[in-house]
Amino acid sequence: MISRDKAPTAQETFMQMAQAAGLRGRLLVTVGMLILVRLGIFLPVPGIDRARFAEAISGNNSIFGLLDIFSGRGLSTLGVFALGILPYINASIIIQLLTAAIPSLENLQKNDGEAGRRKISQITRYVSVGWAVIQSVAFSALFLQQFALNPGPLFVAETAIALTAGSMFVMWASELITERGIGNGASLLIFVNIVASLPKSLGDTIDLVQVGGREIVGRVIVLVLVFIATIIGIVFVQEGMRRIPIISARRQVGRRVLAEQRSFLPLRLNQGGVMPIIFAAAILSLPLLIANFTKNAELANIVNTYLSPSGSGSWVYALVYMISIIFFSYFYSSLILNPIDVAQNLKKMGSSIPGIRPGKATSEYIERVSNRLTLLGAIFLGLVAIIPTAVERALGVPTFQGLGATSLLILVGVAIDTARQIQTYVISQRYEGMVKQ
Repeated sequence: MISRDKAPTAQETFMQMAQAAGLRGRLLVTVGMLILVRLGIFLPVPGIDRARFAEAISGNNSIFGLLDIFSGRGLSTLGVFALGILPYINASIIIQLLTAAIPSLENLQKNDGEAGRRKISQITRYVSVGWAVIQSVAFSALFLQQFALNPGPLFVAETAIALTAGSMFVMWASELITERGIGNGASLLIFVNIVASLPKSLGDTIDLVQVGGREIVGRVIVLVLVFIATIIGIVFVQEGMRRIPIISARRQVGRRVLAEQRSFLPLRLNQGGVMPIIFAAAILSLPLLIANFTKNAELANIVNTYLSPSGSGSWVYALVYMISIIFFSYFYSSLILNPIDVAQNLKKMGSSIPGIRPGKATSEYIERVSNRLTLLGAIFLGLVAIIPTAVERALGVPTFQGLGATSLLILVGVAIDTARQIQTYVISQRYEGMVKQ
């Protein structure tokens, strides 16, 4: 007999994945859609001189590196799915920000239940379409047209339609995975795209070792050890939380008097996950994009010197990056956790924090604890974002460029969340078996 409180073992998990029809079906849907999206990346966008395009982006990794990783090398290969899931993610971020600012959207999310969430999802899809059109037109007109075999308005229109349609298909696939598969579809697509870029990085590293000899071998070993230590730190911080004790008051139900119940309020050390790093990277990439499109030599020189991780003034870039991550960590934490709402809900349920008066004092205490946790989590995110890149540059091993803090955070976070969801299905199968018995 398996204890219902015991976490499922690996053997039990794999047995359920093979035998349970519901879980097996969800896994097949997930794997099938991921394979389909990966194949779409290699469907080429027509009408482009690919040799000139590959030569142009070979030295432009500062702009395309992170976006190319997220699209599974879709930008560098110029496939139909080049934009990937990025427009949908951008639209989700925009809707999250607007939900906190617009009362009607906040009311839909909090008070209208499932119907409200469906309405917000529909709005997010419309915003995704608009954002994909803007990105595809800008990408086609401002950048791809110089590599077109027949440049002009017709080329821009055809390319924009192809990229927009590909992005919408990827969005549909991600939602299908979320509803009928395992895990969060958008996160899994980014996860697979990052994993797909690992063989190329490993192959380039092996070639570098063969050419460089023992000295390069030592540098690569040091870099791998730094990556392993970073992953271990990410796991601890992602799982880390502060448990605030909560006591529920005695209640009388009929003639029975229910004793005090003790529970806890979990506050995660890293509330925002990878989002603060993505926001900060997006802000810092704007000067690079502006300098690239305006062709301003003086602006490009300033940006490449002070706002680039490979410039001579890279310490300025690291400082601005760290400050941006801390700012967006507090910003995103304020969107996720509202201490006033938490205090009011505790008061309605007749619960309280030991030694803290209900109401305003409780909200102030939760806000104070949350701010301290956010500061620790933000400093950790900043160090994780800077240290691997700095070590990579100091050691002179550029083959893992782009696979930095953001990629590691996404890989670890998505793996943990997906594993938890699979374990949840396995545990639910246990309860179904107990009911049948």
